[in-house]
Amino acid sequence: MPDLGPLWLSLALAAATTVLLLLFGTPLAWWLATTRSRLRPALEAITALPLVLPPTVLGFYFLILLGPASPVGAFWVQVTGEALTFSFSGLVVASLFYSLPFMVQPLQRSFESIGQGPLEAAASLRASPIDTFFS
Repeated sequence: MPDLGPLWLSLALAAATTVLLLLFGTPLAWWLATTRSRLRPALEAITALPLVLPPTVLGFYFLILLGPASPVGAFWVQVTGEALTFSFSGLVVASLFYSLPFMVQPLQRSFESIGQGPLEAAASLRASPIDTFFS
């Protein structure tokens, strides 16, 4: 009987990444498409990093950023008691960051193509931002 552990790990990682991308990527794309904030170019650049940097470089950066010696890794160890590197949680964080541009950029362009007309109409009808998004 073959060992199916890697298959189940991959499926669980894909499911967790998909759910988190839907929860965080969609509002981020909406915000990037509708804001005039000075943070927009910086967030767009950070979102596009996985498209520019090789996966090995990203992996090395994540090992440094999420390792127990870094502030982020030390905080995670203090809160959860386990290291973020080489754990399922670390895989989810890395997969989320690596997949973010493939979720955010197409959604952002789609939201931008809608235009301001429907958004202004919803605002004139006193729709909340959440109601505007879902309508």
